[in-house]
Amino acid sequence: MRKKITLYILLVSFGFTPVFAVNDIQQSLVWRLNAAAKSTLSGIIIDQQTGKPLAGAAVFIHELKTGSITNADGFFTTLEIPSGKYLVEISFQGYKTIIETIAISGKIEKNFSLSESVIEHEEVTVTGVASATRTKLSAQPISIVKKSDLMQSASTNIIDALSKLIPGLANLGTGPAISKPIIRGLGYNRVVTVHDGVRQEGQQWGDEHGIEVDEYSIQKVEVLKGPASLFYGSDAMAGVVHLITNVPVVRGTITGNILGTTNSNNGLYGTNANIAGHLNNGFNFNAYGTYKSAADYQNAADGKVFNSRFNEKNFGGYIGINKSWGYSHLLISNFNQKIGIVEGARDILTGRFLVNAETAFSRIASIAELDSRDMVTPYQHVTHFKIASDNNFELGTGRMSVNIGFQKNQRRELGDLLQPNTPSLHFDLQTINYSLQYHLSEKNGWLTSIGLTGMYQQNRNLAEEVLIPQYNQFDIGGFYYTKKSFSHQLTLSGGIRADYRNTMGEKLLEAAVIRFNNFNRNFGNLSGSIGISYSPIEAVTWKFNVARGFRAPSVSELASNGAHEGTNRYEYGDNNLKTEISLQADAGVEINKDHISFAISTFINQLQHYIFYSKLSAVRGGDSIIHIGAEEFTAFKYRQAQALLVGFEAKLDIHPHPFDWLHFENNFSIVAGHFNESFEGTNKLPFIPSPRLLSVLRGNFNKKSHLIKNSYFKIELDNTAAQNRVFTAYNTETSTPGFSLLNIGTGTDIVCKGKVLFSINLALNNVTDVIYQSNMSRLKYTDTNTVTGRMGVFNMGRNLSVKLNMPLNFKSRT
Repeated sequence: MRKKITLYILLVSFGFTPVFAVNDIQQSLVWRLNAAAKSTLSGIIIDQQTGKPLAGAAVFIHELKTGSITNADGFFTTLEIPSGKYLVEISFQGYKTIIETIAISGKIEKNFSLSESVIEHEEVTVTGVASATRTKLSAQPISIVKKSDLMQSASTNIIDALSKLIPGLANLGTGPAISKPIIRGLGYNRVVTVHDGVRQEGQQWGDEHGIEVDEYSIQKVEVLKGPASLFYGSDAMAGVVHLITNVPVVRGTITGNILGTTNSNNGLYGTNANIAGHLNNGFNFNAYGTYKSAADYQNAADGKVFNSRFNEKNFGGYIGINKSWGYSHLLISNFNQKIGIVEGARDILTGRFLVNAETAFSRIASIAELDSRDMVTPYQHVTHFKIASDNNFELGTGRMSVNIGFQKNQRRELGDLLQPNTPSLHFDLQTINYSLQYHLSEKNGWLTSIGLTGMYQQNRNLAEEVLIPQYNQFDIGGFYYTKKSFSHQLTLSGGIRADYRNTMGEKLLEAAVIRFNNFNRNFGNLSGSIGISYSPIEAVTWKFNVARGFRAPSVSELASNGAHEGTNRYEYGDNNLKTEISLQADAGVEINKDHISFAISTFINQLQHYIFYSKLSAVRGGDSIIHIGAEEFTAFKYRQAQALLVGFEAKLDIHPHPFDWLHFENNFSIVAGHFNESFEGTNKLPFIPSPRLLSVLRGNFNKKSHLIKNSYFKIELDNTAAQNRVFTAYNTETSTPGFSLLNIGTGTDIVCKGKVLFSINLALNNVTDVIYQSNMSRLKYTDTNTVTGRMGVFNMGRNLSVKLNMPLNFKSRT
């Protein structure tokens, strides 16, 4: 019967109708679902050295999104769950986490002893794997950032924060509010962003389009570096950024937080409040709301950067039920942001920023206008609504995951001075995501999953100005993934996936002239991966992985026909573009000793049909020039070429005995990329992050007194090297000097009678107020200041960040 069930689901996943006894299988599945065993895990958690119980230790089962917390006697017990083998995480702050696979059938009692530790060596990931996996056993490099890490970092958006915490991840920025993730030199549609298991779909192809997720609500982030098309299909060539907001709290508790934050540089102030609960009857929920407002940021070179202001009003959460058969959760989020567009236009005589540049109303920005938080043209208004159903239940001897989501992304650009409330550009993107996965039960060390994922997408233009045609898009892909564990030393994993995408663009006539032709393109691809994780001893893990990823061309690359605002480019798409393909090999080693931790991950990525734009030549020679009114634009068209990326990331953390509280942490990353041919005398890939070394001297003081606990103090030196390997063709890039930033930070928990009253985190970035530009800042290429001779706008100057968080805890009686 098990073989029939597996074959039935596999055939359905790839669109075939099996001809054997379907009714027999369906009756068996229904009987097994109704007869789900009610099992529990309970036990006592103690301090390994003293033998005393640890009150407040957490036990969490990631596959089922449920757990428990120990009472004053160190005792815990879980909710009733389906029988099976699960990865269980036992953690307590200041202690080494235990991650263990446990067979739970009936009432299982198991005790644990935790030892004190000055560093966390390992965690659990749910990104790029079929089920929860120890990061140590993942063949691909995965970085995990916790809420506590985000609280100790000063940032203006979530991608900005991650770029300071994860080597190999950079951000392509357009001011403080807009950052796009760049993983190992690739970004835009080559990185997939996932929010609570649902693929985030906005206008990723655009320069001024960021990540529409509330920063303050995020509890955990997982970043997979390397092709991940096996699970995520098209676009996951560089990797995945998985933002996790809704994590069920432990049973029998209701918790909350009130967060307040401020930045001195741009006067940012923000607040977030949330309440989450998990009742004894299995009902659980989370609700949050955020408000954020920022004025114009400043630096020593530009003063206040006019129109870099922004504000956000966000809310979301979920409701769900966890029972012995599994769980079902309904998730909702709404992101609402207004962002000023920095044009960087300046007065020729004074070098000061202009308001209403290139209009009859152009003037120098006044002090009052620079101090204001009010939106002025041009600015963007972005909203993103999402609702999703996340379900996981026992089916036969395995588990079925069913996820379906709907999201509506609206992007309005308001740039008409005479009609400031009327969008000149308005994208309306609606997406339905779906995922069906069946996870077979573990047998002889084998864990196997099969699945079907995809989406349907519709984009409409609701304003007079258009950049891309209206289109409909359909994706579907089926995958097979398996993992074999040999004791605790060797793990082999791999899989294969087949994808199909259909994109249909609509015809558009403007004054009887064709602006866009209709088109219908089909794209298909086979992708997959195979990898190994080997630990000859507990402290050392070797990893190797080979993966094939792909990306179908975006609609902007296929069908653009218009001037690109903020540049001198008139862009033409190419309806004959082929699918981008990446083949990447990763190799690395992790060493975790009591007083030193070291990790290095190297990669080489061969890219076929890499898409970029190049100049068009006029019929009579020279550049092709397009005239629109009094303006001239150089004509560009998307094209493809072969390319190669190589690089590595390294981490070193020294915490010497007997000064175990002292850490000297170092993160280094470097990536280099080039085409296999030259364009206007250069073969470098565009917008590759500079080599970077972040060194941190940190003291952790976890011992608590009657007033404080979990205190820390850190000094950082953020060194970014010069970037001279740039794509100079078509005036795309210029070289960027290196710079070093000194940052300091401190924080602690304030306690009373053993309970945390509030936490405070202070961070002072760019202590010496260095004037610098990142090569990944798009504002670098705005107008030249004729007074100073400096081109573009510079990055943020000295900034003091203050975060105050007040936790709330209640006991559930239900």
